Amino acid sequence: MALMKISGTDLTVTFSGWERMWLKRDKVTVPLAALRRVEPVRDPLREAHGTRSGIQVSGFAKVGTWGLVKGPRQLVAAYRGSPGLHVRLDRAAASADFDELVLSADDADRLAEELSHHLGKNR
Repeated sequence: MALMKISGTDLTVTFSGWERMWLKRDKVTVPLAALRRVEPVRDPLREAHGTRSGIQVSGFAKVGTWGLVKGPRQLVAAYRGSPGLHVRLDRAAASADFDELVLSADDADRLAEELSHHLGKNR
């Protein structure tokens, strides 16, 4: 499961070994100023939609990039039975190749609350 850390002006997500293989990156760092909406979700698997590059083990895990053809591009590392976060970004401000993060996180409610405090500061 990915590890999320808020420090200074950034959110850094560090991926586990096998997530790195499917995401083709060790970590992603997003400026807090690029956050547009942060929601805790009970079932992050349901948040990933569209054509993908990655792995889907039906009903268990989704890891990769979703929404390649149509819709928002999502960087996804989501698992069954774990709460998660759905983070919408300003893609240009994030200097990223995706519009959203969909991530499982055991402490999703706390992270969502902490990230939401930064939303008000950045608008």
